[in-house]
Amino acid sequence: MTSIPRTVWALGFVSLFMDLSSELVHALLPIYLVTTMGMSITALGALEGAAEATAMIVKVFSGSLSDWLGRRKGLLLFGYGLAALTKPLFPLADTPAMVVTARLLDRFGKGIRGAPRDALVADIAPPAIRGACFGLRQSMDTIGAFAGPLLAIALMLALSGHIRTVLWFATVPAVIAIIIILVGVREPERTSAQGALRAPLHWHAMRGFSGRYWYVVGIGATFTLARFSEAFLVLRAQQTGLDIAWIPGVMVVMSLTYSLSAYPAGVLSDRWDRRVLLACGLVLLIAADVLLGAGASMITLFAGVAVWGLHMGFTQGILAAMVAEAAPPSLRGTAFGVFNLASGVCMLLSSALAGWLWDRSGASTTFFAGAAIAVIPLVMCMLAPRAE
Repeated sequence: MTSIPRTVWALGFVSLFMDLSSELVHALLPIYLVTTMGMSITALGALEGAAEATAMIVKVFSGSLSDWLGRRKGLLLFGYGLAALTKPLFPLADTPAMVVTARLLDRFGKGIRGAPRDALVADIAPPAIRGACFGLRQSMDTIGAFAGPLLAIALMLALSGHIRTVLWFATVPAVIAIIIILVGVREPERTSAQGALRAPLHWHAMRGFSGRYWYVVGIGATFTLARFSEAFLVLRAQQTGLDIAWIPGVMVVMSLTYSLSAYPAGVLSDRWDRRVLLACGLVLLIAADVLLGAGASMITLFAGVAVWGLHMGFTQGILAAMVAEAAPPSLRGTAFGVFNLASGVCMLLSSALAGWLWDRSGASTTFFAGAAIAVIPLVMCMLAPRAE
C-alpha cells in the first residue's frame, strides 16, 4: 500500500500549529470587535470578507510565482513567517484600525503560502492517494483549528476573561510552525520542463486549462458565495446568551466535526466519484444554514455548527483534489491561484452581504439566504463533467 510522504505530514503539522495560533485569535476577535470596540455587524462582515478575499486573491500571484521559480518552500516560509509576525499586533492593538491591519496582514500571509503549499502537496502526492494526502493535511489543519478555540476557552477561564493577555499566547504555536518548515519540509527535484522560466502570471498559459478545470472553478466560486465567514457563527452563539468565555466553543465543535470528516472524505474521494461527495457537502451546508437560521437555542446552534463543520470536511480537500486533477502539472500553482482568485472575490461579496443582511433583517434571514444560494453550486456539481 502506498504511504503518505513525510513532507505531507510535515505540512500537516505546520498547518496544525499555525491554525492553532490563528484560531485562538479568531475565536475571540468578532466579539472583541463588536462588543468592546463597537464595530457594527455590517463592518465586521466587510472586514471578514476583505480578510478572506485578500488571502484567496493573493494566492493567484503566489501560486503562479511558485510555478515560475520552480520552488515552493521559500514562499511557504515567507507566508507563514508574515502570519507569525502579526500575532503580537492583536494584543497590542488599541484601535479597531490596528486590529484590521493585523487581520489583513495575517490573511495576506495566508494567501502567499496557500497555493504553493497545495501545489507542493500535489507535486509529491502519489496519484493513487492524492485525495488522502489533501484530506490528511486538511484534517491536521482543522485539528489546530479545534485546539485553538479550546485553548482560548481554557485561557479565558484561567485569566478571568482578559482577552488581551490570552491573545499573547498565540505567538508560541506560530513560531513552532516556522521551525517545522525549516527542518521538515523537502521539495522534489524539478525536471528542466518543470523548472522552465515563465512570467509569474502568464495569462496566455491558462488557455491550456481544460473546460473541466474552469467548471471546477465555477463550482468553487459559487460555493464560496454561499458560505460566508465563520465569524457569523460566533455572533450567533452570542445571541444564545452563552458566556463570553465559552463562545469559542462553537469553533471547537465546528473544527472537531471538520477534522473528523476531512481525512475520511479524502480517502473516499480516491475510490468514489468526487462529484457525489462534493454534492453531499453542499447538502450539509444547506442543512447547517437551515438549523442556524431556525432559532437561537443552544440545541439548534450547536447542531448547526456541527453540520457546518461536516460540510467543510466534505468539500475543502475534495475541491483541492479536483483542481489538482484537472490542471496541468507544470501550472498547478497557477491553477490553485486562479481558483482562489475567483473564490476570493465571492468571499468578499458573501461576507459583506451577510453582514448587511444581519444588520437589516436579522440572523435568520442571513442563514436562510446562504442556504438558498448553496442550491446553485449543488446543481452545478450534479452536472459537472466526469474526471478522465
